Amino acid sequence: MKHVNLYDLYKVTIDAGKEILGVYGQDFDVEFKDDDSPLTQADQRAHHSIMKGLKKINSRIPVLSEEGQEIPYEERKDWKEFWLVDPLDGTKEFIKKNGEFTVNIALIEGGYPSVGMIYAPALDTLYFGVIGKGAYKLEKAASAEVMNEEKLLQKSEPLPELRDSSVTRVVASRSHMSDETEAFIKELETKHEVVEVVSSGSSLKFCLVAEGKADYYPRFAPTMEWDTGAGQAIVEATGGKVIRYKDKERFYYNRENLLNGWFLVKS
Repeated sequence: MKHVNLYDLYKVTIDAGKEILGVYGQDFDVEFKDDDSPLTQADQRAHHSIMKGLKKINSRIPVLSEEGQEIPYEERKDWKEFWLVDPLDGTKEFIKKNGEFTVNIALIEGGYPSVGMIYAPALDTLYFGVIGKGAYKLEKAASAEVMNEEKLLQKSEPLPELRDSSVTRVVASRSHMSDETEAFIKELETKHEVVEVVSSGSSLKFCLVAEGKADYYPRFAPTMEWDTGAGQAIVEATGGKVIRYKDKERFYYNRENLLNGWFLVKS
């Protein structure tokens, strides 16, 4: 894996968060894309900020972004590495103004995420992970006095944090609880004495598993590749797993169809 300067990536992520908060504090219009998913000015402002920032980091690495133009599979199938970006994950949460929305940036190498960064601007909390090197959490991230990668690592808390092993926790979506997810939880209840459900929006569900605040995140509903790449890197950097439901294989990226199948995240 090539070295990515985490401080440079931190700056790109925080700058995108500032663009989002600039819209969040105002009244804003909501448009709808062809698939009926919502789109705001914040999505677009964050996208342009990230594209500019990633180009400065390395102009040769291509970017696949939810808000970017569609890139044909023929063009991207031979990519050895690329940035996978969701400039504003959890637009529904953004519109509800509940704070549970994120900026997601992942570096994908050889089909798998190697670096992931997730920033929740309204919570001012940053999560990041590098496969083989660990995962971290930084609170008050926008105002943290970090001038380089070393300082960023020093000021961040290693993940996972200590957790209560007497309780099994499942993180489920506020907006997308399916019948299959409910069935998964009921099955866990037959195996464990105490099972609790933790709710969260956007890619923060991955972060709860990485932190040790949840043991499982079953996602038996549609997502796109940019929804999961950064979260997978952070979970896997803690020793956790993100596996495909149908064949229990490690989740991989840059498929012809960018729509994800069902998956399970576990600590």
